[in-house]
Amino acid sequence: MGTSPSTRTDVIVIGGGIGGLSAALALTRRGLRVRVYEQAPAFGEVGAGLQLAPNCTRILDHYGLLEEATALGVLPETMVMKDSVDAGELTRLDLRDVERRYGHPYLVIHRSDLHGILLRACDRAGVELLTDAHCTRYENIDGAARVRFTDGSVDEAEVVIAADGLHSVARELLVGDEPVNSAYVAYRGAVPFETVTGNDIHEKDVVVYVGPRCHFVQYPLRGGETFNQVAVFESPKALAGEGDWGTPDELDAAFAGTCDQVQKGLPLMWRDRWWRMYDRDPITTWVTGRIALLGDAAHPPLQYMAQGAIMAIEDGWVLGEHVAAQRAQRTEDGSGVDWDRVLAAYEAVRPEHCRRVVTTARAWGELWHLEGVRRLQRNALLRGRGVHDYAFVDWIFGPTALTPEDEPEMFRPIPLDSAPL
Repeated sequence: MGTSPSTRTDVIVIGGGIGGLSAALALTRRGLRVRVYEQAPAFGEVGAGLQLAPNCTRILDHYGLLEEATALGVLPETMVMKDSVDAGELTRLDLRDVERRYGHPYLVIHRSDLHGILLRACDRAGVELLTDAHCTRYENIDGAARVRFTDGSVDEAEVVIAADGLHSVARELLVGDEPVNSAYVAYRGAVPFETVTGNDIHEKDVVVYVGPRCHFVQYPLRGGETFNQVAVFESPKALAGEGDWGTPDELDAAFAGTCDQVQKGLPLMWRDRWWRMYDRDPITTWVTGRIALLGDAAHPPLQYMAQGAIMAIEDGWVLGEHVAAQRAQRTEDGSGVDWDRVLAAYEAVRPEHCRRVVTTARAWGELWHLEGVRRLQRNALLRGRGVHDYAFVDWIFGPTALTPEDEPEMFRPIPLDSAPL
Protein backbone atom coordinates (compact mmCIF):
# COMPACT_ATOMS: atom_id res chain seq x y z
CA MET A 1 0.00 0.00 0.00
CA GLY A 2 1.50 3.25 -1.11
CA THR A 3 1.57 6.67 0.51
CA SER A 4 1.53 8.91 -2.57
CA PRO A 5 -0.07 8.66 -6.02
CA SER A 6 1.93 7.53 -9.02
CA THR A 7 0.35 8.08 -12.43
CA ARG A 8 -3.05 9.35 -13.61
CA THR A 9 -5.82 6.95 -12.66
CA ASP A 10 -9.31 6.31 -14.08
CA VAL A 11 -11.25 6.54 -10.82
CA ILE A 12 -10.53 8.10 -7.43
CA VAL A 13 -12.44 6.76 -4.43
CA ILE A 14 -12.47 8.93 -1.32
CA GLY A 15 -12.99 6.77 1.76
CA GLY A 16 -11.53 3.37 2.54
CA GLY A 17 -14.43 1.89 4.46
CA ILE A 18 -16.58 -1.01 3.32
CA GLY A 19 -18.37 1.10 0.68
CA GLY A 20 -15.22 2.64 -0.76
CA LEU A 21 -13.30 -0.62 -0.94
CA SER A 22 -16.17 -2.61 -2.44
CA ALA A 23 -16.69 0.08 -5.11
CA ALA A 24 -12.98 0.08 -5.89
CA LEU A 25 -13.03 -3.70 -6.24
CA ALA A 26 -16.12 -3.64 -8.48
CA LEU A 27 -14.56 -1.09 -10.84
CA THR A 28 -11.11 -2.70 -10.87
CA ARG A 29 -12.69 -6.02 -11.80
CA ARG A 30 -14.09 -4.22 -14.87
CA GLY A 31 -10.60 -3.22 -16.01
CA LEU A 32 -10.37 0.27 -14.53
CA ARG A 33 -7.43 1.76 -12.67
CA VAL A 34 -8.65 2.83 -9.23
CA ARG A 35 -6.99 4.80 -6.43
CA VAL A 36 -8.48 4.84 -2.93
CA TYR A 37 -7.70 7.56 -0.40
CA GLU A 38 -8.33 6.90 3.30
CA GLN A 39 -7.93 9.72 5.82
CA ALA A 40 -6.90 7.48 8.72
CA PRO A 41 -3.26 6.39 9.18
CA ALA A 42 -4.26 2.80 8.33
CA PHE A 43 -7.18 0.98 6.75
CA GLY A 44 -9.50 -0.54 9.33
CA GLU A 45 -13.00 -0.68 10.81
CA VAL A 46 -14.37 -0.32 14.32
CA GLY A 47 -17.59 -1.79 15.67
CA ALA A 48 -18.78 -5.34 16.02
CA GLY A 49 -21.16 -7.50 14.02
CA LEU A 50 -22.84 -7.03 10.65
CA GLN A 51 -25.78 -8.95 9.23
CA LEU A 52 -25.46 -9.67 5.51
CA ALA A 53 -28.71 -10.66 3.81
CA PRO A 54 -28.84 -12.58 0.51
CA ASN A 55 -28.80 -9.36 -1.54
CA CYS A 56 -25.25 -8.88 -0.22
CA THR A 57 -23.93 -12.45 -0.10
CA ARG A 58 -25.03 -12.74 -3.74
CA ILE A 59 -22.58 -9.92 -4.62
CA LEU A 60 -19.80 -11.34 -2.45
CA ASP A 61 -20.27 -14.63 -4.33
CA HIS A 62 -20.06 -12.71 -7.64
CA TYR A 63 -16.70 -11.33 -6.45
CA GLY A 64 -15.46 -14.76 -5.38
CA LEU A 65 -15.39 -13.73 -1.71
CA LEU A 66 -18.32 -15.61 -0.20
CA GLU A 67 -16.32 -18.68 0.83
CA GLU A 68 -13.84 -16.53 2.77
CA ALA A 69 -16.67 -14.53 4.35
CA THR A 70 -18.48 -17.69 5.40
CA ALA A 71 -15.30 -19.10 6.91
CA LEU A 72 -14.83 -15.95 9.02
CA GLY A 73 -18.50 -15.51 9.93
CA VAL A 74 -21.50 -17.59 10.98
CA LEU A 75 -24.48 -18.86 9.00
CA PRO A 76 -27.27 -18.56 11.60
CA GLU A 77 -30.21 -20.96 11.41
CA THR A 78 -33.04 -18.64 12.41
CA MET A 79 -33.85 -14.99 13.01
CA VAL A 80 -36.10 -14.68 16.05
CA MET A 81 -37.96 -11.63 17.35
CA LYS A 82 -39.03 -11.65 20.98
CA ASP A 83 -40.73 -9.19 23.32
CA SER A 84 -38.10 -7.73 25.64
CA VAL A 85 -40.54 -7.42 28.56
CA ASP A 86 -41.85 -10.98 28.78
CA ALA A 87 -39.34 -12.77 26.45
CA GLY A 88 -42.22 -14.26 24.47
CA GLU A 89 -41.50 -15.15 20.84
CA LEU A 90 -43.25 -12.90 18.32
CA THR A 91 -42.08 -14.14 14.92
CA ARG A 92 -39.18 -15.84 13.15
CA LEU A 93 -37.49 -16.32 9.79
CA ASP A 94 -36.05 -19.74 8.89
CA LEU A 95 -32.72 -18.59 7.46
CA ARG A 96 -31.98 -21.96 5.86
CA ASP A 97 -35.23 -21.58 3.92
CA VAL A 98 -34.21 -17.99 3.13
CA GLU A 99 -31.08 -19.37 1.46
CA ARG A 100 -33.16 -21.84 -0.58
CA ARG A 101 -35.58 -19.10 -1.65
CA TYR A 102 -33.04 -16.45 -2.63
CA GLY A 103 -30.13 -18.64 -3.67
CA HIS A 104 -27.63 -17.16 -1.22
CA PRO A 105 -27.21 -17.36 2.56
CA TYR A 106 -27.88 -14.96 5.41
CA LEU A 107 -24.49 -14.40 7.04
CA VAL A 108 -23.32 -12.62 10.18
CA ILE A 109 -19.73 -11.40 10.30
CA HIS A 110 -17.54 -9.04 12.29
CA ARG A 111 -17.34 -5.67 10.55
CA SER A 112 -13.54 -5.68 10.65
CA ASP A 113 -13.46 -9.18 9.10
CA LEU A 114 -15.59 -8.07 6.14
CA HIS A 115 -13.46 -4.95 5.76
CA GLY A 116 -10.32 -7.11 5.78
CA ILE A 117 -11.74 -9.41 3.10
CA LEU A 118 -12.43 -6.42 0.83
CA LEU A 119 -9.06 -4.82 1.58
CA ARG A 120 -7.17 -7.98 0.67
CA ALA A 121 -9.26 -8.40 -2.49
CA CYS A 122 -8.48 -4.83 -3.54
CA ASP A 123 -4.78 -5.39 -2.89
CA ARG A 124 -4.81 -8.57 -5.01
CA ALA A 125 -6.72 -6.79 -7.79
CA GLY A 126 -4.17 -3.97 -8.00
CA VAL A 127 -6.16 -1.14 -6.42
CA GLU A 128 -3.84 1.67 -5.31
CA LEU A 129 -4.46 2.12 -1.57
CA LEU A 130 -3.32 5.36 0.08
CA THR A 131 -3.67 6.48 3.71
CA ASP A 132 -3.28 9.69 5.74
CA ALA A 133 -5.19 11.60 3.06
CA HIS A 134 -7.97 13.90 4.29
CA CYS A 135 -9.96 15.22 1.33
CA THR A 136 -11.37 18.72 1.91
CA ARG A 137 -12.61 19.75 -1.54
CA TYR A 138 -14.16 18.21 -4.64
CA GLU A 139 -14.27 20.01 -8.00
CA ASN A 140 -15.57 19.22 -11.46
CA ILE A 141 -13.21 20.07 -14.31
CA ASP A 142 -13.60 19.55 -18.04
CA GLY A 143 -14.46 15.86 -18.53
CA ALA A 144 -13.01 14.88 -15.16
CA ALA A 145 -12.99 15.66 -11.45
CA ARG A 146 -10.41 16.90 -8.98
CA VAL A 147 -9.88 16.42 -5.24
CA ARG A 148 -7.81 18.49 -2.83
CA PHE A 149 -6.30 17.38 0.47
CA THR A 150 -5.34 19.08 3.74
CA ASP A 151 -1.64 18.86 2.88
CA GLY A 152 -2.22 20.91 -0.28
CA SER A 153 -1.89 18.00 -2.69
CA VAL A 154 -4.29 17.56 -5.62
CA ASP A 155 -5.35 14.57 -7.71
CA GLU A 156 -7.57 14.15 -10.77
CA ALA A 157 -9.43 11.29 -12.45
CA GLU A 158 -12.20 10.70 -14.96
CA VAL A 159 -14.58 10.15 -12.03
CA VAL A 160 -14.44 10.67 -8.28
CA ILE A 161 -16.52 8.39 -6.05
CA ALA A 162 -17.23 10.07 -2.71
CA ALA A 163 -17.55 7.31 -0.12
CA ASP A 164 -16.77 9.75 2.68
CA GLY A 165 -19.46 8.75 5.14
CA LEU A 166 -22.18 10.35 7.24
CA HIS A 167 -20.39 13.71 7.37
CA SER A 168 -19.58 13.72 3.65
CA VAL A 169 -17.84 16.80 2.26
CA ALA A 170 -18.95 15.92 -1.27
CA ARG A 171 -22.63 15.82 -0.29
CA GLU A 172 -22.42 19.57 0.32
CA LEU A 173 -22.12 20.02 -3.45
CA LEU A 174 -25.62 18.59 -3.83
CA VAL A 175 -27.62 19.53 -0.75
CA GLY A 176 -27.21 21.71 2.33
CA ASP A 177 -28.64 19.22 4.80
CA GLU A 178 -27.44 17.93 8.16
CA PRO A 179 -27.53 14.49 9.80
CA VAL A 180 -30.86 13.76 11.53
CA ASN A 181 -30.50 12.83 15.20
CA SER A 182 -32.83 9.95 16.12
CA ALA A 183 -32.12 10.45 19.87
CA TYR A 184 -31.29 6.73 20.00
CA VAL A 185 -27.91 5.38 21.03
CA ALA A 186 -26.29 1.97 20.57
CA TYR A 187 -24.00 0.10 22.94
CA ARG A 188 -22.09 -2.89 21.61
CA GLY A 189 -20.10 -5.72 23.05
CA ALA A 190 -18.48 -8.75 21.44
CA VAL A 191 -17.32 -11.24 24.07
CA PRO A 192 -15.89 -14.79 24.11
CA PHE A 193 -18.73 -17.27 23.68
CA GLU A 194 -18.02 -19.07 26.96
CA THR A 195 -18.88 -15.79 28.75
CA VAL A 196 -22.57 -16.15 27.85
CA THR A 197 -23.20 -19.91 27.91
CA GLY A 198 -25.32 -19.68 31.09
CA ASN A 199 -27.38 -16.69 29.92
CA ASP A 200 -30.24 -18.53 28.16
CA ILE A 201 -28.95 -17.47 24.74
CA HIS A 202 -29.59 -18.88 21.26
CA GLU A 203 -26.33 -20.42 20.06
CA LYS A 204 -27.17 -20.53 16.36
CA ASP A 205 -29.69 -17.71 15.82
CA VAL A 206 -29.97 -13.98 15.40
CA VAL A 207 -32.28 -12.79 18.19
CA VAL A 208 -33.78 -9.34 18.68
CA TYR A 209 -35.71 -8.44 21.81
CA VAL A 210 -37.99 -5.49 21.00
CA GLY A 211 -39.12 -3.29 23.85
CA PRO A 212 -40.60 0.04 24.79
CA ARG A 213 -38.15 2.65 23.44
CA CYS A 214 -35.35 0.05 23.35
CA HIS A 215 -34.21 -3.22 21.77
CA PHE A 216 -31.45 -5.79 22.32
CA VAL A 217 -29.76 -7.91 19.62
CA GLN A 218 -27.69 -11.08 20.08
CA TYR A 219 -25.92 -13.43 17.66
CA PRO A 220 -22.74 -15.52 17.39
CA LEU A 221 -19.70 -14.35 15.41
CA ARG A 222 -16.39 -15.75 14.14
CA GLY A 223 -17.45 -19.35 13.79
CA GLY A 224 -19.22 -19.27 17.14
CA GLU A 225 -16.10 -18.25 19.09
CA THR A 226 -17.52 -14.78 19.86
CA PHE A 227 -20.95 -13.55 20.90
CA ASN A 228 -22.16 -10.17 19.66
CA GLN A 229 -24.64 -8.03 21.58
CA VAL A 230 -26.14 -4.63 20.74
CA ALA A 231 -28.29 -2.56 23.09
CA VAL A 232 -30.21 0.35 21.59
CA PHE A 233 -32.38 2.84 23.46
CA GLU A 234 -33.91 6.29 23.28
CA SER A 235 -31.95 8.83 25.34
CA PRO A 236 -33.94 11.15 27.62
CA LYS A 237 -30.96 13.53 27.67
CA ALA A 238 -30.98 13.72 23.87
CA LEU A 239 -34.71 14.48 23.86
CA ALA A 240 -34.05 17.23 26.42
CA GLY A 241 -31.34 18.74 24.23
CA GLU A 242 -28.46 17.96 26.59
CA GLY A 243 -25.01 17.55 25.10
CA ASP A 244 -23.84 14.61 27.20
CA TRP A 245 -26.33 11.95 26.17
CA GLY A 246 -26.43 8.20 25.85
CA THR A 247 -24.38 7.60 29.01
CA PRO A 248 -24.25 4.23 30.83
CA ASP A 249 -26.74 5.35 33.49
CA GLU A 250 -29.27 5.91 30.68
CA LEU A 251 -28.49 2.45 29.30
CA ASP A 252 -29.34 0.79 32.61
CA ALA A 253 -32.47 2.87 33.12
CA ALA A 254 -33.77 2.20 29.60
CA PHE A 255 -33.63 -1.58 30.09
CA ALA A 256 -34.79 -1.65 33.71
CA GLY A 257 -38.10 -3.37 32.89
CA THR A 258 -36.77 -6.00 30.49
CA CYS A 259 -36.60 -9.80 30.83
CA ASP A 260 -33.88 -11.87 32.49
CA GLN A 261 -32.20 -12.78 29.19
CA VAL A 262 -31.61 -9.10 28.39
CA GLN A 263 -30.60 -8.28 31.97
CA LYS A 264 -27.90 -10.95 31.85
CA GLY A 265 -26.46 -9.48 28.69
CA LEU A 266 -26.33 -5.82 29.73
CA PRO A 267 -23.28 -6.04 32.07
CA LEU A 268 -21.22 -7.37 29.14
CA MET A 269 -21.64 -4.26 26.97
CA TRP A 270 -18.67 -1.97 26.34
CA ARG A 271 -19.38 0.98 28.63
CA ASP A 272 -16.52 3.27 27.62
CA ARG A 273 -17.92 4.01 24.14
CA TRP A 274 -21.29 4.27 22.48
CA TRP A 275 -22.66 5.15 19.08
CA ARG A 276 -25.24 7.90 18.64
CA MET A 277 -27.64 7.03 15.86
CA TYR A 278 -28.10 9.43 12.96
CA ASP A 279 -29.41 9.14 9.44
CA ARG A 280 -30.19 11.74 6.76
CA ASP A 281 -33.31 12.54 4.82
CA PRO A 282 -33.23 10.79 1.42
CA ILE A 283 -32.04 12.74 -1.61
CA THR A 284 -32.66 11.85 -5.25
CA THR A 285 -29.57 13.52 -6.75
CA TRP A 286 -26.30 11.74 -6.06
CA VAL A 287 -24.26 12.88 -9.06
CA THR A 288 -22.87 16.26 -10.05
CA GLY A 289 -20.71 16.22 -13.16
CA ARG A 290 -18.10 13.53 -12.62
CA ILE A 291 -18.53 13.32 -8.84
CA ALA A 292 -20.85 10.65 -7.42
CA LEU A 293 -21.88 9.86 -3.85
CA LEU A 294 -21.79 6.28 -2.58
CA GLY A 295 -22.65 4.53 0.68
CA ASP A 296 -23.36 6.59 3.79
CA ALA A 297 -22.41 9.78 1.96
CA ALA A 298 -25.55 9.23 -0.13
CA HIS A 299 -27.92 7.31 2.15
CA PRO A 300 -26.93 6.86 5.80
CA PRO A 301 -29.70 4.78 7.42
CA LEU A 302 -30.71 3.90 10.92
CA GLN A 303 -29.70 0.28 11.40
CA TYR A 304 -33.10 -1.39 11.91
CA MET A 305 -33.09 -2.98 8.43
CA ALA A 306 -29.45 -4.15 8.78
CA GLN A 307 -28.85 -2.83 5.26
CA GLY A 308 -26.37 0.04 5.72
CA ALA A 309 -23.18 -1.74 4.64
CA ILE A 310 -25.17 -3.80 2.16
CA MET A 311 -26.52 -0.73 0.35
CA ALA A 312 -22.96 0.57 0.00
CA ILE A 313 -21.78 -2.76 -1.46
CA GLU A 314 -24.76 -2.75 -3.82
CA ASP A 315 -23.90 0.79 -4.96
CA GLY A 316 -20.45 -0.33 -6.08
CA TRP A 317 -21.74 -3.46 -7.77
CA VAL A 318 -24.32 -1.46 -9.75
CA LEU A 319 -21.62 0.99 -10.86
CA GLY A 320 -19.40 -1.90 -11.97
CA GLU A 321 -22.18 -3.55 -13.95
CA HIS A 322 -23.01 -0.32 -15.78
CA VAL A 323 -19.33 0.29 -16.51
CA ALA A 324 -19.22 -3.15 -18.14
CA ALA A 325 -22.27 -2.25 -20.26
CA GLN A 326 -20.99 1.18 -21.35
CA ARG A 327 -17.32 0.57 -21.99
CA ALA A 328 -15.44 0.75 -25.27
CA GLN A 329 -11.77 0.03 -25.81
CA ARG A 330 -9.24 1.83 -23.59
CA THR A 331 -7.42 4.60 -25.47
CA GLU A 332 -4.32 6.65 -24.78
CA ASP A 333 -6.63 9.38 -23.52
CA GLY A 334 -8.75 7.38 -21.12
CA SER A 335 -10.64 4.31 -19.95
CA GLY A 336 -13.18 4.22 -22.79
CA VAL A 337 -16.10 4.35 -20.32
CA ASP A 338 -19.11 6.49 -21.21
CA TRP A 339 -19.32 7.98 -17.74
CA ASP A 340 -22.31 10.16 -18.51
CA ARG A 341 -24.38 7.05 -19.23
CA VAL A 342 -22.93 5.06 -16.34
CA LEU A 343 -23.60 7.75 -13.76
CA ALA A 344 -27.06 8.45 -15.18
CA ALA A 345 -27.93 4.74 -14.95
CA TYR A 346 -26.57 4.60 -11.38
CA GLU A 347 -28.61 7.63 -10.35
CA ALA A 348 -31.73 6.29 -12.06
CA VAL A 349 -31.94 3.22 -9.82
CA ARG A 350 -30.00 3.55 -6.56
CA PRO A 351 -31.49 6.68 -4.92
CA GLU A 352 -35.04 5.33 -5.07
CA HIS A 353 -34.08 1.93 -3.69
CA CYS A 354 -32.08 3.49 -0.87
CA ARG A 355 -34.87 5.98 -0.14
CA ARG A 356 -37.12 2.99 0.47
CA VAL A 357 -34.61 1.39 2.82
CA VAL A 358 -33.91 4.58 4.78
CA THR A 359 -37.60 5.39 5.28
CA THR A 360 -38.49 1.76 6.06
CA ALA A 361 -35.68 1.62 8.64
CA ARG A 362 -37.22 4.61 10.38
CA ALA A 363 -40.64 2.93 10.37
CA TRP A 364 -39.15 -0.38 11.58
CA GLY A 365 -37.50 1.43 14.47
CA GLU A 366 -40.82 2.97 15.48
CA LEU A 367 -42.48 -0.47 15.25
CA TRP A 368 -39.82 -2.14 17.41
CA HIS A 369 -40.04 0.50 20.14
CA LEU A 370 -43.81 0.76 20.66
CA GLU A 371 -45.30 0.81 24.15
CA GLY A 372 -48.72 0.47 25.73
CA VAL A 373 -51.64 -0.77 23.61
CA ARG A 374 -49.73 -0.30 20.36
CA ARG A 375 -47.05 -2.72 21.61
CA LEU A 376 -49.76 -5.32 22.21
CA GLN A 377 -51.23 -4.71 18.74
CA ARG A 378 -47.81 -5.14 17.15
CA ASN A 379 -47.19 -8.34 19.07
CA ALA A 380 -50.53 -9.80 17.98
CA LEU A 381 -49.83 -9.02 14.32
CA LEU A 382 -46.32 -10.47 14.45
CA ARG A 383 -47.53 -13.65 16.16
CA GLY A 384 -50.01 -14.11 13.32
CA ARG A 385 -47.31 -14.06 10.65
CA GLY A 386 -46.43 -17.40 9.03
CA VAL A 387 -42.78 -18.47 9.27
CA HIS A 388 -42.56 -18.74 5.48
CA ASP A 389 -44.27 -15.43 4.76
CA TYR A 390 -41.73 -13.41 2.79
CA ALA A 391 -43.97 -10.46 1.93
CA PHE A 392 -41.86 -8.10 4.04
CA VAL A 393 -38.42 -9.15 2.74
CA ASP A 394 -38.88 -10.13 -0.93
CA TRP A 395 -38.29 -6.53 -2.01
CA ILE A 396 -34.97 -6.38 -0.19
CA PHE A 397 -33.49 -9.92 -0.25
CA GLY A 398 -33.93 -10.47 -3.99
CA PRO A 399 -31.41 -9.57 -6.73
CA THR A 400 -30.13 -5.98 -6.71
CA ALA A 401 -31.91 -3.94 -9.36
CA LEU A 402 -29.83 -2.47 -12.18
CA THR A 403 -32.65 -0.41 -13.66
CA PRO A 404 -35.81 1.17 -12.23
CA GLU A 405 -37.84 -1.50 -14.05
CA ASP A 406 -35.99 -4.21 -12.07
CA GLU A 407 -36.94 -2.72 -8.70
CA PRO A 408 -39.55 -4.97 -7.04
CA GLU A 409 -42.75 -3.74 -5.50
CA MET A 410 -42.66 -2.69 -1.86
CA PHE A 411 -44.50 -4.63 0.82
CA ARG A 412 -47.92 -3.44 1.99
CA PRO A 413 -47.90 -2.26 5.62
CA ILE A 414 -50.50 -3.79 7.93
CA PRO A 415 -52.33 -1.22 10.09
CA LEU A 416 -51.76 -1.80 13.81
CA ASP A 417 -55.43 -1.13 14.45
CA SER A 418 -56.32 -4.31 12.54
CA ALA A 419 -54.71 -6.43 15.26
CA PRO A 420 -57.04 -8.86 17.05
CA LEU A 421 -56.82 -7.92 20.74
